Order: sequence, then C-alpha cells, then structure tokens
Amino acid sequence: MTFEASPAQSATILLVDDDPNLVLLVKDYLEMQGYRVLTAAHGNEGLAMLQQQTPDLVICDVMMPQMDGYSFVSAVRQQTHLSWLPVLFLSAKGQTHDRIKGLQTGGDVYLVKPFEPEELLAQIQALLKQTARLREAQGRQALPGPTPPPGIELTPTETRILQYVARGMSNREIAAELHVSQRTVESHVSNMLGKTGCHNRTELARWAIDYHYV
Repeated sequence: MTFEASPAQSATILLVDDDPNLVLLVKDYLEMQGYRVLTAAHGNEGLAMLQQQTPDLVICDVMMPQMDGYSFVSAVRQQTHLSWLPVLFLSAKGQTHDRIKGLQTGGDVYLVKPFEPEELLAQIQALLKQTARLREAQGRQALPGPTPPPGIELTPTETRILQYVARGMSNREIAAELHVSQRTVESHVSNMLGKTGCHNRTELARWAIDYHYV
C-alpha cells in the first residue's frame, strides 16, 4: 500500500513504550518514512522529555512501569501548553472498555497490538493533518479562539468532532470524514457530553457555538 507523501512527515514523534523490541521496530519504520522519533520507556520519562522539547505527536503504550499510559496522558492534558498534542494509544489491551478509557483519558486514536504498520502510518498522517487544519482555522478566526469554561479541555480530535456536530453532521458522516469508526466518534461525543454537562447533541452544538468553537 502506498501513501501520498506529506510535509507532515518532517514532524517529530515521541514514542513512549517499555517494550524495546517494539520501540526499535516502530522507530525504524517511522524514521524510514521521514519522521524524527524520540523515545521514552515509561510515563515519567516521557513527561521529563516533554519539559525539554515539544513533539508534534505522541504515541503511547498503556501498560508501563512507574507511570502507565493513562496517567501519562492525563498529566499531559493538564498542562495548558501541551494539551493540544495529538495522542495515539498503542496497546495490547483491546477490550471495548479499554479503548473507551483511552479515549476518555485524552487519547485521539486507540490502536490495538498487533497492528499493521500501514495503519499506524495512516493514523499518524491523519492526526497531524487534522491538527494543522485546526491551527490554520483558528489562525483565520477574528476571535481569539475557543473560550470554554474553566476546567473543560477538549482534545484536538474532540474539537474537530465538535465542529462537525455543530454543523449538524451525523456520527456516520463524521466517521467517514475523519476515516475512523462510527463507534470511535460515538465515544468522543459521549465523552464531550460528560465534560460539558450537555444532555444531547443539540445542546452540545449550542455549547460549541456559545463558546466560539465554530
């Protein structure tokens, strides 16, 4: 399978995983695609690296010593200057509740091991392009950008989905636009309902307009 080359392939990726064999394979593969790859063996080490430099995307395992992936991503989302970072979970924990927890914790994509390298690459490209579009759109806005109530932070994927919801698109249409499953979109919408206190999609769309997400 051949993927179209993209300027995003000069991006820097932080890979947080305690499996040295997987780290070596993923690092080599992504570097062959033109990415710069930083590595960390667990969440604490990942956070330390994020204090030194900010990558364009994070790939994170769930089960790791010292600090697991959920705790790591939660810590990232709590830091304003890092909260925009797209996060891709890469985990052997593939039950539905595991995937939901990963998305609710702040992950944008949840891939289950074993995975196809081509799918990993496609998800990385999609996340980077999505983040670039969001930044470009916000740069064109006359308003300074979204101003949600204190304590409510949405991930880049949630923000994108919220904008589509506000336009009246269905979950199926959003899934097709973002190249993800409808269940993934439903999980993100459910998570946003919980975060915002809205009871349905109509209220969520109004919330998006009130707080300048569209």
